[in-house]
Amino acid sequence: MEIIKAIFFGIVEGITEWLPISSTGHMILLDEFIHLGVSKEFYKLFEVVIQLGAILAVVLLYFKKIFPWGFGKTKEDTKNTFGLWGKILIACVPAAIIGILFDDWLDEHLYNSVVVSLMLIIYGIIFIVIESKNVGSGKTDNVNKITVKQALGVGVFQLLALIPGTSRSGATIIGGLLLGLKRSVAAEFTFFLAIPVMAGASLLKLLKYVMEVGFVFEATELIILGVGCLVAFLVSVIVIRFLMNYIRKHDFKIFGYYRIVLGILVLLYFFLLK
Repeated sequence: MEIIKAIFFGIVEGITEWLPISSTGHMILLDEFIHLGVSKEFYKLFEVVIQLGAILAVVLLYFKKIFPWGFGKTKEDTKNTFGLWGKILIACVPAAIIGILFDDWLDEHLYNSVVVSLMLIIYGIIFIVIESKNVGSGKTDNVNKITVKQALGVGVFQLLALIPGTSRSGATIIGGLLLGLKRSVAAEFTFFLAIPVMAGASLLKLLKYVMEVGFVFEATELIILGVGCLVAFLVSVIVIRFLMNYIRKHDFKIFGYYRIVLGILVLLYFFLLK
């Protein structure tokens, strides 16, 4: 039964991590209805480390673009790839600093249904407003053309994602659109940015778990984590491909409406039904 639950969590993670609809908000809801039979400490680790499966999907799909050597790349191509990674790391700096300093405070004060619901609704409205102004037709049409200033700007927007319910991909895509990136470029840069961000977040949670509990895992816990990561990986491959095909012909308004509806449902559930 716990493995079946882990499959559900992997599916939700794989879908919501890349679509700008908040994986945290969905995980909170899923945990209400399908509660994993694990310790509180392990669940905190699980809901972050499961993202590693999603990261591997990006690595698989974009390996040629993010790996600096091989695949017939010229010296110029290799230079551009290193330049891209430099911009990715620059974009990671703001969230890395604030996230490490305030991780415990954020967990204690902001991880609740009210905050998640409000962020779902607020950023849903922002998406609709931004797309109504056709902001996604920016001039930057390739990730290699992203400037250091734009990369740092996207990194600043990523700070918003430290508030649960915002959506990391949602915050960075909004930032990218406002800074002149085309929709496809904003989405692609968001995927690449996820690699060091999620790897760092997973490492931080693992270190905290080890400090609190020790490096001790039950066999069932390792199986649950492995299944969750595997399913998140497989689903992420499908979702990333879907999203890149979708945004070639459509904008992000539909995700804005979805966020608003979900935010309202979360509020109703926690205040009226629970």
